[in-house]
Amino acid sequence: MSEHYDVVIAGAGPAGAQCARDLAQREYDVLVLEAEPEDQFPRQSNKSTAGTFASMTGAFGIPDDVVMNYTDEVVLESPNEHFVQNQPGAVLEFADFKRWLVAEGREHGAEYRFDARVNNPITEDGEIVGVQYAGDEEVYGDIVVDATGPAAPLAKKLGVCGLERKHQAVGIEWEMEGVDVDHPEFADLTDAMMLRLDHEYAPGGYSWIFHTGGDTAKVGLCYIQNGSYQQYGDTSKSIDDHLNHWLETDPRFTDAQRIADKQQHRGSAHIQMPDGFSADNFMAIGDTVPTIDPLWGEGIHKCMESARAAAITADRCLMGSQTDTSAEAMTIYDDLWRARVAPDMRTRLTMTQLLYLAPNDRYDRLMADLNAMGAETLTDANDGSIRSLSKLVHIEDVPLLARFVKHRFTE
Repeated sequence: MSEHYDVVIAGAGPAGAQCARDLAQREYDVLVLEAEPEDQFPRQSNKSTAGTFASMTGAFGIPDDVVMNYTDEVVLESPNEHFVQNQPGAVLEFADFKRWLVAEGREHGAEYRFDARVNNPITEDGEIVGVQYAGDEEVYGDIVVDATGPAAPLAKKLGVCGLERKHQAVGIEWEMEGVDVDHPEFADLTDAMMLRLDHEYAPGGYSWIFHTGGDTAKVGLCYIQNGSYQQYGDTSKSIDDHLNHWLETDPRFTDAQRIADKQQHRGSAHIQMPDGFSADNFMAIGDTVPTIDPLWGEGIHKCMESARAAAITADRCLMGSQTDTSAEAMTIYDDLWRARVAPDMRTRLTMTQLLYLAPNDRYDRLMADLNAMGAETLTDANDGSIRSLSKLVHIEDVPLLARFVKHRFTE
């Protein structure tokens, strides 16, 4: 007889594991299929910088023992200026965090199968009813969830998402020791997460130093793989070359070295509007959608929120004697995603394009404006306030705005 579950989830990342955790707590039969072997999990998928904020750790009950360091401030740097904002956060040990989520789900009854890469959807009359995994193994579910990130083997074949390479951001990170987090030429980064806007190091993106305690930090950079964004950088350099250049020229790294037993983290995400979210018996969550905040790259909280929205939807569709997993019923998830997960996605995409198309001297001006106006302006602008955004725009920005409009129409 064919195996059947209430919900089958492909992928045990933050989105998939949190969705399983929520549904198992509601006593649904949940199966999670993860591509990596359990004894290596999550070696291949240990890709996140894992910086997040107090709103996420509180909402999802994240324990202290998966936190590398609690932070008090966010620092924004440009080539010659900086701005400091008080904002509590946490830098997670991402691998421990993922393993904790799996353990939490199992404790409540979720089943996990590792070394079980999902290959294809199983369909009947055009609707997904199960998945093939680990070659020719099959399992069926009332609802199937794709939480595999950009690979999206189910969502792509079902026509739910259309991720485009020109909107792909790539990132690289090392965990380092010997970092001078309180160098006299820069802002004090003790217990801080720093994001640097500087095309010399991250053309069309940003670099970061996230303090993880003592003289250790997560150090990396990311940028959008699109020539329009990278016009200020050296396109002959790889992302590794850009990171090495930063490490060789920034005095904070003079005595720094990579921590020997820590692997390099690489990852990618798509910075674009979602094409779709759900179909009959199906939802796409996390970076499959995509869900990452396009402006500052915060992904864990968004993934967890999308997982919770999917769990709420599954609960609504499966509860009672009359289940309804039709496409129309599944749009509860679409509505929750737009209302709770990323209510201002289009505005933030516009802000992203404007920010990362700006030249370096404009970043210095932005920091000066923020220091003059205070943290409220940044907070409101970050929330999409047109009034606050207008305070940060100057007459000298007309060429940038013209370039932005041209960029929008030639995408």
